[in-house]
Amino acid sequence: MHTRIYACAVLFVLVSGGWPQTAFAAPTGTEIEDLKKQMAVMEEQLRFLRRKVEQLETQPSSAAPEAPTENKGIKTEQRLKDLELQVGQQKAASRGLLSPFNPKISVNGIFSAAMFSDKDNLNFGDHDPQVQGFNVQNVELHLQGTVDPYFQVDTNIVTTVKKGDTTIELEEMYGTSLALPANLQLVAGQYFTRFGRQNRQHPHQWDFADQPVILNRLFGKDGLRGPGMQLSWLAPTPFYLEFIANAQQAQGEIATSFLSKPGETIRGYSLLDRPVQKIGDLLYMPRVVTSFEPTEELTVAMGGSTLFGPNASGPNNTTIIYGGDLYVKWKPVDHVKGFPFVAWQTEYLFRDYEAGPDNANGIPADRLKDFGLYSQLVYGFYERWAAGVRIDYVNSSGGGAAVPFLISQAQRDLAGERWRLSPNLTFYPSEFSKFRLQYNLDFAESRRREAVHGVFLQVEFNIGEHAAHTF
Repeated sequence: MHTRIYACAVLFVLVSGGWPQTAFAAPTGTEIEDLKKQMAVMEEQLRFLRRKVEQLETQPSSAAPEAPTENKGIKTEQRLKDLELQVGQQKAASRGLLSPFNPKISVNGIFSAAMFSDKDNLNFGDHDPQVQGFNVQNVELHLQGTVDPYFQVDTNIVTTVKKGDTTIELEEMYGTSLALPANLQLVAGQYFTRFGRQNRQHPHQWDFADQPVILNRLFGKDGLRGPGMQLSWLAPTPFYLEFIANAQQAQGEIATSFLSKPGETIRGYSLLDRPVQKIGDLLYMPRVVTSFEPTEELTVAMGGSTLFGPNASGPNNTTIIYGGDLYVKWKPVDHVKGFPFVAWQTEYLFRDYEAGPDNANGIPADRLKDFGLYSQLVYGFYERWAAGVRIDYVNSSGGGAAVPFLISQAQRDLAGERWRLSPNLTFYPSEFSKFRLQYNLDFAESRRREAVHGVFLQVEFNIGEHAAHTF
């Protein structure tokens, strides 16, 4: 009996073509399906072998069994263990083979109709409604899949359309570790910097149709992101406590407060071509974030972040940005699909930019300082309905007042005092779509504090499998 069991196992392996030697070859669709079927048959064979062993163990044995029979039983059990081990190894290896060909795929599209009281409006974000009429704010293709037992990859490819011009870019592609010890996690690739709460959020996660003014002023029209590495540690505390250390490239339009792009200007100071030459020329960020629940219905999350790195207004100049964020959410225990709820979110940021001197334009060295906050309240007052209001305030000093003749209107709009009020109303037909009506009232020192009005009707559609949003 034991010999027949072992023979079945050996025959199964031989007929199946033997154990695959590699799990990371590039298979065809047919090979993938064959592998899935093979693994299913292997698991069924294991179940059959286990049942046979259990039957043999429950059978009464003779008083003096023959030694060869004992040896056969021992060998069969050992070979059964070997087969189980091989099946386990095959399943682990197959995860890396099958997952890249079966990722989670989703597409998100955000479109809006906008009207402004001034065609030269104050919406500067890359995913803000910017022009009169219809806007394609963001179309995002998201791919997520497990590479192997050790890493997961997320990819976001984004399309925007502005005045008929279509832009396609690789917004993010990064790997996240799945099996580091000691509550550590590594992220590597191109990704949004985890500074504060909203910078790393994608437009479909925003509670408003446009990004806050202070984030636009300090992080640019498309947010702060870039290639780099991030290491985080989740502390073994009874409440959530995470420490994050981050290093990223400091160049390009996606790092406007740092090396940015040569030839551009910031408040009259021309930016140099300052390449990354040493480890100190990278952008660094430490961050700490915590979350706790004072009651069953109340959750509080808060964090603090610091960014420091080089800027291109001088050969040795630096920029430091500080930020604090707070999020408070109330949701009753007897809620229905998440409603009702009240969520309050606020962030404060301060930038100290060491500028110049710009000898070509005769501008002395200065320190450009910007600070501001946004604070928003969202009330989910009925199932699928939410109302919100956000207030923005920013201000700055240095640079602009000394050299007004060198500063364009666009540069003036990115300096000085400004505040904005934004109420909105959102309806969610389902988790895959939403409609949002928003009004903006803008006042800017650069526009002699004359009111600029904006009205947006925004619609969003999602298809495909998408992960839950980060809390």
